[in-house]
Amino acid sequence: MTNQHHNILGGDRITSRQVDELIGIARGLAADGNINQAEVEFLQKWLVANSDISDQPILRTLYRRVNEILADGVADEDEKAELLDTLNRFSNRDFELGETLKATTLPLCSPAPTLTFEGKQYCFTGTFNYGQRKHCEKAVVDRGASVGGLNRKTDVLVIGVYATDSWKHSSFGHKIMNACEFRSKGLSISIVSEEHWVKHL
Repeated sequence: MTNQHHNILGGDRITSRQVDELIGIARGLAADGNINQAEVEFLQKWLVANSDISDQPILRTLYRRVNEILADGVADEDEKAELLDTLNRFSNRDFELGETLKATTLPLCSPAPTLTFEGKQYCFTGTFNYGQRKHCEKAVVDRGASVGGLNRKTDVLVIGVYATDSWKHSSFGHKIMNACEFRSKGLSISIVSEEHWVKHL
């Protein structure tokens, strides 16, 4: 067996051990249903120290997300809630590494509508590859749309790419269910995936 071959196998072992360790950390951080500034900073330090695992798409996303949260030095309540949701699903192995949306079980509009922004109201739910929720919101506001919580005036609900088959039980599941209810009552709300939304930016 060549050295190179041995290194590849050894590398795989290291990666899965680190992923297991990160899952342990995620469980620990999410266990009390709360995440504080010190815990976000701890997670960032761990990710920096283990940055050689960043070829894993979900870890790259997590690393980027934590850096974005701490870019201004403070993790606000929204950011902490979003990170907690991500950590919860990561620690439950709810999504495979790098697995993206299983669109089949999500109640997305089919065919997916053409999206416009001017004068439209957008709502975002879930965890996004594009960036934090506030970055997604800024992207539509910059194009003339407004953002807000889900209500009868919402034109488009965008679901983050890291949604899973168990979305109904996740913290953002009720938003998706409410949107479906609005749609069944004849309101013209579009439910689209992050992937579809990004194509229109």
